[in-house]
Amino acid sequence: MSDLTYADITGIRAADPGAVARAWADRVTRPTVRGDGRLMIVAADHPARGALAVGSRVTAMNSRVDLLDRLRAALADPGVDGVLATADILDDLVLLGALEDKVVFSSFNRGGLAGACFELDDRMTGATAASTAAARMNGGKMLCRIDLDDPGTVSTMVACARAVDELAAHGLVAMVEPFMSGRVAGKVRNDLSPDAVIKSIHIAQGLGSTSAYSWMKLPVVDEMDRVMEATTMPTLLLGGDPTDPDEAFASWEKALALPAVRGLIVGRTLLYPPDDDVRTAVATAVSMVR
Repeated sequence: MSDLTYADITGIRAADPGAVARAWADRVTRPTVRGDGRLMIVAADHPARGALAVGSRVTAMNSRVDLLDRLRAALADPGVDGVLATADILDDLVLLGALEDKVVFSSFNRGGLAGACFELDDRMTGATAASTAAARMNGGKMLCRIDLDDPGTVSTMVACARAVDELAAHGLVAMVEPFMSGRVAGKVRNDLSPDAVIKSIHIAQGLGSTSAYSWMKLPVVDEMDRVMEATTMPTLLLGGDPTDPDEAFASWEKALALPAVRGLIVGRTLLYPPDDDVRTAVATAVSMVR
């Protein structure tokens, strides 16, 4: 870890923005899969979609320095393989020296702002395959919410398919996070029934002209053994909206035993636990993955 302060980071951004590219070029990288093939990834791309709440804490993610503190605490655990985030957060972390020998996934589409009338037209406003490759990251992640009643869905699918192809052309992982979604009282809600998740998997894994580099990012739902029969893609389990930690950990542990599941990719549940003890929450998740 670097000794730079957050004030130093602001100063570097103002006076020497080229330092960001140099930090990426100098970073020690690692392959996506090594050792036991399992992955423990922390996620922090919600803020760029305007989703700042954690459970009942509406403004939990308002503070960037607080989020960075939590991410650095998580990444300091040797059992944490890496991080998924948008460029703004990743650039801070690489300047702080927190991404050495870590797996890094960039976040592509953040255009579907939480609560917007165009939420399902989730355009690519974040990283690109070219920027991901230039920074020597491991891959990119895209959210693909599918609402059969919202015309914006097809734009999202086209953008995701293009991103899958572009990442594959660079030999990088295309992490697809699909949901069957719909509006309830005007708000987008994801259908977490087993059959809905299965349908979303089949749609998502058909995106693009090749599936060679495609991975799935899937929620833990009921009947996960049946759900995971829908794919042969390597799969990481997402944490979803924070619930009772013990309940979440129990559901993850059971699903991690399934053959296609390669690990966890969890954000708010680990970074903002009810007791704010990030290190303990992360250590518990790591113990299950390992």
